[in-house]
Amino acid sequence: MPGDAEVRAATELPDHPNYDVIIIGAGVSGLYQLYRLRELGLNVRVFEAGSDVGGTWHWNRYPGARFDSESWTYGYSRFPGVLDEWNWSEHFASQPEIERYLQFVADRFDLRPNIQFGCRVTHAHFSEALRGWRIELADGTVHNSRFLVTAIGVLSAPTLPRIDGIESFKGQACHTAQWPTEEVSFEGKRVAVIGTGSTGVQTIQEAAKTARHLTVFQRTPNWCAPLHNAKISAPEMAEIRSRYDEIFARCQATPGCFIHGPDPRSALEVTLEEREAFFEKRYSEPGFGIWHGNFRDILTDREANALMSDFAARKIRARVKDPKVAERLIPKNHGFGTRRLPLETHYYEVYNQPNVDLVDLGETPIERITPTGIVTSAADHEFDIIVYASGFDAITGPFDRIDIRGVEGIRLKNVWSDGPKTFLGIMVQDFPNMLMLMGPHAGLGNFTRFAEYSVDWATGLIEHAFRHGLTRIDATSAGTRRWTDHVIEVGRGLLSNEIDSWMTGVNSNVDGKSSRKIVRYSGGFPNYKKHCDAVAAAGYDELTMS
Repeated sequence: MPGDAEVRAATELPDHPNYDVIIIGAGVSGLYQLYRLRELGLNVRVFEAGSDVGGTWHWNRYPGARFDSESWTYGYSRFPGVLDEWNWSEHFASQPEIERYLQFVADRFDLRPNIQFGCRVTHAHFSEALRGWRIELADGTVHNSRFLVTAIGVLSAPTLPRIDGIESFKGQACHTAQWPTEEVSFEGKRVAVIGTGSTGVQTIQEAAKTARHLTVFQRTPNWCAPLHNAKISAPEMAEIRSRYDEIFARCQATPGCFIHGPDPRSALEVTLEEREAFFEKRYSEPGFGIWHGNFRDILTDREANALMSDFAARKIRARVKDPKVAERLIPKNHGFGTRRLPLETHYYEVYNQPNVDLVDLGETPIERITPTGIVTSAADHEFDIIVYASGFDAITGPFDRIDIRGVEGIRLKNVWSDGPKTFLGIMVQDFPNMLMLMGPHAGLGNFTRFAEYSVDWATGLIEHAFRHGLTRIDATSAGTRRWTDHVIEVGRGLLSNEIDSWMTGVNSNVDGKSSRKIVRYSGGFPNYKKHCDAVAAAGYDELTMS
């Protein structure tokens, strides 16, 4: 395998690939993909922008970052021995433990020699002569490979809000997805947090504990539900370990690959007393049961969703002492669960603390950021730290940040300008030999459960190509049209697809991301697996191969 010193300029590259496969990203999916391809004896290189493995769990190291999937459902299921060797300390592990876990896997299987860290891919161009991909890094070095696998994640392209004066602030400013490796202390500081999505909620909970004063700038409130985290004792971990087969089978059977699956009843067919008791039960349980394990129609029926939203609003009013603050925290523009649901630990109680203020940007918008703080239409606030919990250019954003070009130089960003067009969420027509892990039109949910399947499917296709001497594999127009139409069809009737959010491709901080698009597969994991398995079982005859 060539080392860094052997990498040559593009004009000096050979007319054949020097790698069988290049993988972009050494996060959850990239690590498993590397392991599977090395099992096949292939020459594989991974380029990772970060300084270590982990992907999302390397970059998002802000205080409070943690799983909202149960740790023991999120971890890998297919690395030999790992399930027996790793003990989770909490039902919903924190970022430091998750990062240690991924480092443990990388070391346990000696994956690091195939990974080049601190390398950001800027260009990926298909070469017809090469029948492969030329990959350029930010430092100008170029590599080529037969296959390109993107393992760049769903939420890996952070965005800052469009506010005048951001660069002028003289205090410490951090985006939650670009958190410094050194400790950021809130103790005794005047802290601003802009944003109340999942990362904002988790940061706010922590900052409120020690900040001299915390001001939360909220543009749009989100529905939140209790996480109910707890430590895992040694006997409990042993009991979990004895049930891993059952746990993973359960995840594979549910739409989101969580242990939580929808209740078969309608919220409208039970009595008021039964419905309230069921909502209370779900609200008191850990994890996403209240979202993914609720009545079957709360995400598709407006009346059912309104009942759940009313229940959640009553909970907010009961937990927040000031009625005016409580009303500001209750969403008015979307129903419960129609946006990504943050799970929280005493989040609403934070607003009962004397050192915490909530600024509703709908009432008093931010006008600019100054060297000393933030100016709204109503006041001039001074801060020592500003935290931007302003989210991501999600799903297609990570692809947009790489100049990806297919046959005859067509740009992927242009192909997707009106919304993604894919085959199984894995391939794109006229971008031969490129496979996307967890790309647009693939499932969203308990990430590792989906990702392992995507990796296994991609590995099967790559193995098929090498076994049969195939050097060019592409999606067809008919296959792409069928899959894209299917993705759009199964998304009909979902209330979430009627709401502006990152899950519908909307981000007001990114040009061209102001209108909703169907960017994810909503048919559930069992259906997704059924479609993908059928393509593989038929010998991949829906693809063109030569």
